[in-house]
Amino acid sequence: MTSAYLHNSRFSWLKHLRCPECGLVHDVTKINTVCENPDCRSTLFAEYDLPTNLKPEQFLAGRPASMWRYNEFLPVIHPDNVVTLGEGFTPLPPLAGLSVEAPDNQVFWKDESGNPTGSFKARGIGMAVSKAKELGIGHIVTPTAGNAGGALAAYCARAGIRASVYMPQLTPKVFKDECRLYGADLVEVDGNIADCGKLANEHALQNGWFQVSTLKEPYRLEGKKTMGYEIAEQFNWQLPDVIFYPTGGGTGLIGIWKAFKELEQLGWIGKERPRMVAVQSVSCDGIVSAFHAGRSTSEFKDAGFTVANGLRVPKPYADKQILKALYESNGNAIAIDDREMNTAVKHIAAKEGMLIAPEGAALWVAFKKLSASGWVKPGERVLLLNTGSGYKYLENII
Repeated sequence: MTSAYLHNSRFSWLKHLRCPECGLVHDVTKINTVCENPDCRSTLFAEYDLPTNLKPEQFLAGRPASMWRYNEFLPVIHPDNVVTLGEGFTPLPPLAGLSVEAPDNQVFWKDESGNPTGSFKARGIGMAVSKAKELGIGHIVTPTAGNAGGALAAYCARAGIRASVYMPQLTPKVFKDECRLYGADLVEVDGNIADCGKLANEHALQNGWFQVSTLKEPYRLEGKKTMGYEIAEQFNWQLPDVIFYPTGGGTGLIGIWKAFKELEQLGWIGKERPRMVAVQSVSCDGIVSAFHAGRSTSEFKDAGFTVANGLRVPKPYADKQILKALYESNGNAIAIDDREMNTAVKHIAAKEGMLIAPEGAALWVAFKKLSASGWVKPGERVLLLNTGSGYKYLENII
């Protein structure tokens, strides 16, 4: 193992990319998308040369309160290529007014709404754009349900990279406006995010643009995994018992699970893991159906509009990895309808002073249901991961 001194002289300890399905290793000096094995085509995971002799309290002391405090465990090799707007290290407030409705549990919010552009997408997109800059990419494209498009437009503006965003026409106007304000080329599509993905892919192939579609490139995942590092650090390296996560594309759920494995390799946490709960909209509940049927993949499911734009993902590209994390954690999956989400947004705002995204509000409903059923046990510490600001969804909230 390389000495701690030599490790600390490097900004990133990145080794290579590996396919979690077939094990094929990919060179990080090249532009990568998914696994090159034509029989696989899986999402790729970054792997690092992780030492075991670091003390977190010493190693992290004095570092910036952003996701880049963990730079050695992130894929950007040269610090000059970091494109940042101050993303990460979001607050972890406990329940306030709602605590009387959860008397048997300690419940916390991980509130991502304060990130640049108002959501957790700043983490993954910020990382992907930084790595794209390092690899010399000049034009990036993505399909989006809303927040990822705004984040891509902002970070590409910061990096001097051109951005093209493909977004469903039914997306609230504020998401479209921010993309245009940041200078992105916005294409509105009459359909869902899968339809946006098809058109974005077609145009990317025609024009030589680089795609950062969810889990079809390896670096958005690395930005999202920093939520897992933060959760561990903010809980003083003692993880909560249960984590509720709103699951559309599922990058964050997979990333958090990956972070916990890396933290165990570092010796900063033990083998204990939270039970992960994927929360979906009944409009797109393919992961929920697959989980309860014990399947390893999900089926395409799209019943149309949902107030939680980010949950309208008919079939996540990395469904295998999402389901694997749920099974490994002895977790669960549950679907919430729009009426319940709308009611919860208003209830949380009135009781907590937090106007959160419908995706985040769905977690409160899911927690209440799984508590009532006895699946969440008295005395357990619970984390609800709110992914974005409710201000951007006012057009949807009735």
